[in-house]
Order: sequence, then C-alpha cells, then structure tokens
Amino acid sequence: MKSVGVLTSGGDSPGMNAAIRAVVRAAIYHGLVPYGIHHGYYGMMTGQ
Repeated sequence: MKSVGVLTSGGDSPGMNAAIRAVVRAAIYHGLVPYGIHHGYYGMMTGQ
C-alpha cells in the first residue's frame, strides 16, 4: 500500500491545521495511508 508523510518545518502558522487536514483527507480519498511525522525534519531523521 502506498503512503504519504506529512510534516511541518517550524512553528505554528495560520492555516496549518487546515492544510494538514486537506492533505490527509486527499490521501485517504486516493487510497493512500497518511503518516504524521512529529518534530519536523528531526522527527523524519529519527523515525518519529
């Protein structure tokens, strides 16, 4: 099964929750498995 990761690179910004929600909903609609990556790029490098 194909998947997609979602991460942000910094602090809070206006519209971030809506953008992440849209990505997750689109991924599910297209049959992908969405994964949230905690702690930005650090989390991606350490497997979080």
